[in-house]
Amino acid sequence: MQIVVDLNRCQAYAQCVFLAPQVFELHGEEALMFTPAVPDGQHGHVRRAAAACPVQAILVGERAGPGDR
Repeated sequence: MQIVVDLNRCQAYAQCVFLAPQVFELHGEEALMFTPAVPDGQHGHVRRAAAACPVQAILVGERAGPGDR
């Protein structure tokens, strides 16, 4: 699973940080840091975080494998 966060849309409500702290981290008051390749065991947490984002700034997708286009 891969994620992308639209940092222009993100308003630092930090719901993602509360729901998936191993993937999302807030630095200071507004700088969101995240792991684009979601670790195993965190997929459910990340899906809940994406659904909870008030501005829908988190895009979730599956990782493309060799030969996938």
